[in-house]
Amino acid sequence: MLSAEIIAIGSELLTPEKTDTNSLWLTEQLNGIGVDVKLKTIVGDDKYGDFALNKRLARSSTGGPAFRRMFLHAAQLSPLALTQKLKPPDWERLFAATQHTLGFWVDRLRAEANAAFPEKVTAFRKGMAVHGRYGEPCPRCGDKVLRIRYADKETNYCARCQTGGKVLADRSLSRLLGSDWPRTLEELEALKRR
Repeated sequence: MLSAEIIAIGSELLTPEKTDTNSLWLTEQLNGIGVDVKLKTIVGDDKYGDFALNKRLARSSTGGPAFRRMFLHAAQLSPLALTQKLKPPDWERLFAATQHTLGFWVDRLRAEANAAFPEKVTAFRKGMAVHGRYGEPCPRCGDKVLRIRYADKETNYCARCQTGGKVLADRSLSRLLGSDWPRTLEELEALKRR
């Protein structure tokens, strides 16, 4: 039997005055098609909720950061997008991108497993959109995949596809460069030519 987790977003759902009827309805619908809901998570819609959502997705069975990055790339959303600022069309694109990406990779991984037992299990796979592809061309637009480094982690993204050409700052390098930090792809290219 298939199983699922429902992630409900909304600070109002964390108060005693509101009941999350949407998750109850969705659970009923999923059960009706043979999907067993194993867990429900509620996160607020502020910056702490975004942090909680990312932590929850990192623990999920969707492959953690590798798949999160592919969902966001496919939906053309910034890796730093805040859930509270997403508009309905953004949510619709993210939902469709998540369904399509998961469907594609489930089929692909099943086919690989049917051919032979996987020798090496890794989060870095050929064909991923941006995960593990720093400096390589974006499969959608051909621009180089950029990265944001923070602590011992990094996030890869395509500035043209995901941020409208804006180069995202990371803590260490942008602080070091200060006002010289490139804000756009054009400024980044000019800096590289110096």
